[in-house]
Parts: sequence; structure tokens; C-alpha cells
Amino acid sequence: MADRSLKTRLRQGESPVGMLVRMPAEPLVEYAAVGGADFVLFDCEHGPADLIALQRHITLAAARGMASLVRIGRHGTDDVLRVLELEAEGVVVPHVEDAAGAGAVVRAAHFPPLGDRGFAQYGQAGRFGAVPAADQLRRAREDTLVVVMIETARGVANARAVLDTPGVDAVMAGPADLSVSLGLTGGVDEPAVRDSVAQVRAVAVESGRHVLTVVGDERQARAARPGLVVYNVTKVLVDRFRELVEGVRDGGA
Repeated sequence: MADRSLKTRLRQGESPVGMLVRMPAEPLVEYAAVGGADFVLFDCEHGPADLIALQRHITLAAARGMASLVRIGRHGTDDVLRVLELEAEGVVVPHVEDAAGAGAVVRAAHFPPLGDRGFAQYGQAGRFGAVPAADQLRRAREDTLVVVMIETARGVANARAVLDTPGVDAVMAGPADLSVSLGLTGGVDEPAVRDSVAQVRAVAVESGRHVLTVVGDERQARAARPGLVVYNVTKVLVDRFRELVEGVRDGGA
């Protein structure tokens, strides 16, 4: 694993760069590592995913020196413990709409006194019992990254209360679901969606929280800093394949 956690790097003013992938994606994890990525965000909300496959992917990322974040399914706070015990550095939780929802996520992600996460030493996070309990608890307290997703009109309206919840470290605005929530079909290109995303980001800055932004190109990545910058690998690859194919077709013989 990296010497410094993502949470530490954010505190020190860095903007770690990661890749968003859906499983199975072992080769993409390898490519991300060779390309110099700092972490991988595994999307377990959409697409086929299970904990056994996730365990393999997190282990592979760790072997290549990358951290792992995991986006769990909606209303899946029970999965928070399981994901963190697989040695993910943090969780990204969708559809958080109020302070109560944010508090439930924090409680699931942290041990007492901040939360009520169950404690065990015999998993990956405890190095199968080789790490003293005090060290395991300290590392979890200092390094566990809690990212909430705000992706509904109600969530935007309650952004201040959500982000002022103790234990919330960062926020990710979800433009696709936000667009649907607003009754729109244009996704991130809708002015109302852009305004809502900007509002969430402004509240995060005012509340001293970090921002996780999913991007599709370098221009977007530069604009997303500071914070966690995550390339959507699917979009990047599809766009690049389209460019390659159209370049041949348009170029003639």
C-alpha cells in the first residue's frame, strides 16, 4: 500500500488521481497502476459486482501500490463494514439526502465513539490478526475516507446539513441522477444540473469538505482540482475508440 493514505494526501493539499471502473476489470487495474494512478474507485452500485470479486480487485490494486475506494449500492450501509474490512480506504455512498442519512453512513464506517462499526482483527484490514488492535483502530480513525453522494434535488437543498455532519470527509455530486431528479434528460449539460453541482461544490468548500469529481478528459480534470479527480474509464475508452475509428474513416485511403 502507499505510504500515505488518500485522506492524508487530501489534508496535505494534494489532488490524487484515480480511475472509475466496474468489475470485472483486473487488466484495467493493472493499466491504471502502470499509468501512475493513485487509486481506483470500484463501482459496486452499477454493473455486476460481488464481494469476492471486489476482494480480488482491491488486493490487486494494493499489490500495485494503489489505494481503493468503493461505491456501494443504494441503502447499502451494511456493505460499508464489509468493504472496509477488505482494506478499501474508503466508501462512496449514493443518494444521501439529509443529515440523518449522512450520520448513518458515518456510523457504519467508523468504530466507536464516532460510529458503531463492528470490530474484527482477522480480515485484511487487521492483516489477519497480525496488527495490534490499537494500531488497527488508529489507522481506521485516521485514514477511513467517507464520501457521500448528493444526487437529488432534496440532497442539494440539504447539502449544508449533510456536509456539516461530523465524520463526512468529502462529497461527490451525481449529475446523471440529479438530472433525472429534476425531471431533465440532458444530464450534466443541463444548466440546472450544472448550477446544482456548483452549489454542492461551493457548500463543500465552505464546510471544509473535499470534493470527488468524475471526469472524462484532461480539461475537466484540471478544472476539478483541488480534491479527488477520477477518470471515468468507460467514457475515456469509448471516446478514444470513436476517435480512432472515425479518424480512419474520415482520412480516406
